[in-house]
Amino acid sequence: MQLPIDDRILETLDSSGLILSPAVLAINIDKSRDEVNRRLSVLVDYGVVRRVKRGYYEITDLGEQYLEGELDASELEEPADQR
Repeated sequence: MQLPIDDRILETLDSSGLILSPAVLAINIDKSRDEVNRRLSVLVDYGVVRRVKRGYYEITDLGEQYLEGELDASELEEPADQR
């Protein structure tokens, strides 16, 4: 979880205060929907984004802490399938 797109996804979710779809996120950060979908899966695995229901996501408290600089990406627990 250290790609520039990850920060942009988190920032967009945080600033909107809304539950957003990958398509809406993709439009707002000028990336493809497929790329946003792939990154959302990773962000969910790290616990910084939550899947609210199929196709809709929101930032978590952990994600907000990361954006506020209270948490470094290296402090996030690596998903079991990434170890």
